[in-house]
Amino acid sequence: MTPAVTVIGCDGSPQRPDAAAVVASAALVAGAGRLLAAVTVPDTATQLEITRLDDALDEICRARGPVAVLASGDPGFFGIVRALRTRGIKPRVIPAVSSVALAFARLGLDWDDALVLSAHGRSPRPVAAAALAHPKVAILTAPGDAAAELAGALLAAGRRVYVAERLGEPAERVAELTAAAVANLADPNVLVAVDPATAPAQRPGWLAGHRGAPAGWALPEEAFAHRDSMITKSEVRAVALARLGPGPGRMVWDVGAGAGSVAVECARFGASVIAIEADPGQCSRIGQNAAAHGVAVRIVQGRAPGILAGLPAPDALFAGGGGDAALDAALRLGRPQVAVLTLASVDRVRTGSELLAGHGYQVSGVQLQASRLASLPGGSLRLTAANPVFVLCGERGSR
Repeated sequence: MTPAVTVIGCDGSPQRPDAAAVVASAALVAGAGRLLAAVTVPDTATQLEITRLDDALDEICRARGPVAVLASGDPGFFGIVRALRTRGIKPRVIPAVSSVALAFARLGLDWDDALVLSAHGRSPRPVAAAALAHPKVAILTAPGDAAAELAGALLAAGRRVYVAERLGEPAERVAELTAAAVANLADPNVLVAVDPATAPAQRPGWLAGHRGAPAGWALPEEAFAHRDSMITKSEVRAVALARLGPGPGRMVWDVGAGAGSVAVECARFGASVIAIEADPGQCSRIGQNAAAHGVAVRIVQGRAPGILAGLPAPDALFAGGGGDAALDAALRLGRPQVAVLTLASVDRVRTGSELLAGHGYQVSGVQLQASRLASLPGGSLRLTAANPVFVLCGERGSR
């Protein structure tokens, strides 16, 4: 039989009478050390400091009487309520103001358009990718180096980054960060990052956080600035996007990006995108196209392999240009889970397939040839054939 468990949110405010009554009658009171120290635990109750969650959940499930669990902020928001329910416990919850809400309140910022992310007990890699792709984010962090690494990456990308430390405690601090200050963050903390170039222009929406998938994709070539029709055609882009699977938390490299149509479309889905292109004129077009569609694309001008050093590792890679040497270097250094190549020359199909296979990918491919409707005099229609394109896809394991 599972014990009666009440989860009490703590935000530094005086404890509510109903929460104090729960603690006073509990046989077991569990929580982080700082939270246990902030309440009066009766002598008849056992105190359990939560350091390892699974071990603490085991003890809570074995409790012989009522249990009070102290948690930061709103325990139903990236909190312990989910973990308890997975153990078959349906707790009563007395919430407090979430730390994210408090952080934005302290900064005087609206946050219905903010993407809220958690790096607590999770890999920071998708968190960083999602944060770099969104103009306003809050990140729940964990003790250790992850918060400093995330803050450093966001500062390097030109974001304004704030830290809200020890919210509701006497040592509370809310401050804007500099690169020199990221090594001295106090736990627990929430990071808030804002892109100063785009956040003020955001209009009120109806969907909190991420704006969701775009209304349309595989946009017509006319939706992008390009040079002499040097752009991945929309039909080919549709297949490439389906294979790349862009979305929040995914990092995409576009190698030999050209005008950046694939890079921009991936960013419209919420992916963090790096467009790698040697031609300065094309780099300018990538920036123009990203701005026109309201997305962030990091543009890296130069040639592989040298230009790839130090870039965040990709989850997916698209190569519509750059040649086999650049592709080989990108696969070797980036080791993406999925790689998509578009090739106009049949001669490169074999070398591209062998290159992907040599890097351990399962290779599949298709030839695409679209014929588009065009008008004739008198109201008749005809078909105009586009040049055939080969699309190769290499996948490594499950996504």
